[in-house]
Amino acid sequence: MYDVIVVGARCAGSPLAMLLARRGHRVLVVDRKTFPSDTVSTHHVLQVGVARLRDWGLLDKLVASGVTPVRRQHFSSALRGFTEVEGITATYAPRRTVLDALLVDAARAAGAEVLEMFTVTDLVWRDGRVAGVRGNAADGREQEFRATFVVGADGRNSTVGDLVDAEYHRVRPASGFFVYNYYDGLDWEFQHRTGHDLQWFGAWPTNDNQHLVTVMRRLDRFADFRADVAGNFQQVIDQVLPEYGAQFRDAGRQAERFRVMRYPDNYYRRSAGPGWALVGDAGYHKDPFTGWGITDAFVYSDLLADKLHAGLSGERPIDEAVREYERQRDEHSTSNFDFTCTLAELTVPPLYRAAYRAAASSELGLTQFFSLVGGGIAATDFYGRDNLQVLYEAAGTPAAERLFPGDS
Repeated sequence: MYDVIVVGARCAGSPLAMLLARRGHRVLVVDRKTFPSDTVSTHHVLQVGVARLRDWGLLDKLVASGVTPVRRQHFSSALRGFTEVEGITATYAPRRTVLDALLVDAARAAGAEVLEMFTVTDLVWRDGRVAGVRGNAADGREQEFRATFVVGADGRNSTVGDLVDAEYHRVRPASGFFVYNYYDGLDWEFQHRTGHDLQWFGAWPTNDNQHLVTVMRRLDRFADFRADVAGNFQQVIDQVLPEYGAQFRDAGRQAERFRVMRYPDNYYRRSAGPGWALVGDAGYHKDPFTGWGITDAFVYSDLLADKLHAGLSGERPIDEAVREYERQRDEHSTSNFDFTCTLAELTVPPLYRAAYRAAASSELGLTQFFSLVGGGIAATDFYGRDNLQVLYEAAGTPAAERLFPGDS
């Protein structure tokens, strides 16, 4: 009998299991994959996510993997820089083969049991509560495990979420698709560039002295893009940043196959019920454009661990504690959710353009912009009327060019 069973062992599940095991709880983590193994990802861990790795004692291990630190970011010719957030002066974009294995190892080291190659097929119920999982082991045998609580950390197509019939809400249609690959031979700083004709190009260093290079287009271009992935990939970089397109053509050496991310719609999903919870993309998913996925998985697995511990230790009723996790997650994430969905349209609203022009014209503005990017300032605060007024004043923006929330 376990205190908690976690279904899914990647960026939400393993940290949750580790944190609970460190508090003395008996935890089982199951995953249908083995580790290390790859998965589609943006890779980037923002400052607030890196701060969690530091606080958990895992940052040094990540750095030792050889992943290249990011200490300067380019969002346009004028928006260049980096801001320290929570004491973090560099971000990282590790390969998921590296990051996920590190997290799984940390969960094991904390005392959690990790069962790989186990596919959950059903939940065990008792008196109207989830009380365990049932599934198939690697050898095909059906096994059943019991627990006080079950958490689905099993991604966008969550089996746990489906089995408890967790309804979706605040669904916003997906806007685009991503294609990425790994390249040798590049010596670029972090790039995040939106171009004309609804397209975007990004690049950042990862492990093995390679760069992850990625492009995004709107969904209505998906079929045309797939007809010539390599050619269209190069074309987007050429059109967004011609000088980088030339460097990419001359120096970039493709290391692996292309990955295509046609993401589902953005959503929240009911994430707390009798004996169960959802964390990570299982309960809350948004477009990868702003790169918040891994960081949010860390932040909200940390929050859920606190609430589960409160319930398991008898401090408060466990279902009540987990409902509080869901409420706080939804409240704290709304700003980034809306901000991400807006930017993922690849059309920068006039308010944002005015704010970015002002931000690029002062040290205060640049500091605030890169704090927004790294998680130090919420989008609602950055784009708030009072804050924008301060940025416009610092930049000397003419009154006729100052836009505020609610302006038509």
